[in-house]
Amino acid sequence: MKNLGLIVPTDYKLLSIAAILDVFETTNRVSVENNQKTPFKIHVVRTPEQIEAEGSMFHGYSVLPIQSDLQADIVLIPSFTTTNMPDTLLKNQRFIPWIRNQYIEGAEIASFCTGAFLFGASGLLNGRMATTHVDASNRFAASFPEVILKPDHVVTIDGRFYTSGGSTSTFHLLLRIVQKYCGNEVAIRIAKIFAIDMDRYNQSYFGTFAPSHNHKDDLVKKIQDNIEAKFREIETIEEIIKNIPSSRRNIVRRFKQATGVPPIEYLQNVRVESAKKQLEHTNDTINEVIEQSGYSDPKSFRKTFVKIVGMPPLEYRKKFRVI
Repeated sequence: MKNLGLIVPTDYKLLSIAAILDVFETTNRVSVENNQKTPFKIHVVRTPEQIEAEGSMFHGYSVLPIQSDLQADIVLIPSFTTTNMPDTLLKNQRFIPWIRNQYIEGAEIASFCTGAFLFGASGLLNGRMATTHVDASNRFAASFPEVILKPDHVVTIDGRFYTSGGSTSTFHLLLRIVQKYCGNEVAIRIAKIFAIDMDRYNQSYFGTFAPSHNHKDDLVKKIQDNIEAKFREIETIEEIIKNIPSSRRNIVRRFKQATGVPPIEYLQNVRVESAKKQLEHTNDTINEVIEQSGYSDPKSFRKTFVKIVGMPPLEYRKKFRVI
């Protein structure tokens, strides 16, 4: 079960929080109906001042103060409703060290719409990709010039950082999180329940696998470089890490901390990204694509491709071919 730390800041947008709660509550219900374990536990987090002023309950959830010992797996930052963002950030500045500490302890951080402003104020997004509501993009760029703003993106994913654009983009990011932790079957069920456009979802999430190399872990950078250079001939991750003076467990931990995914998942993404480019830009047969992307088993290739891309290779070629 993944612990969700939902920040309820001052000047929050109720619609944003309602969407977040609705999607994760529905995902939990659907999973239980399918005789699966409840995947998410929702924790509402506020400052002591907010709790004193507004009470210790929020829409049926007990509110945790930021001083609690909660270790979230995913921190969720909802959108704001404000005409004065600097003032709103000032009101919510006590969340900033909490967000930083949660990240240090291994949490993923996700912001929705203008929640990116609080995320940006933490400094964690510097040198990383992000998006926000299109109408707030200029203000965001001026406020956080070190962030790589992608104003036309519905969603950005950069390591353990996620951001979404405005309005319905929130649902695309929520669906991405559901798919990651619950699989395609549950994600498709949720998409149908909330009438989320899966085509738009696929285009926004799987356009390019662009992992960050901006972290400071040189050992991890070396492994990334090796995987990206030798993905066609690598058979096991052990081939990459065997000469590194560290335990496998420590290497995997550091790699996931820096990139957001373990080495084997990184290798799979690099291979699938290569396959996607071939499908987009060449007339190579599927067998040729499989071979060039480092796979020897067509069944394994197709299973991994569908897991990452959300559709079979031939369907992807039909949709995204550019020649």
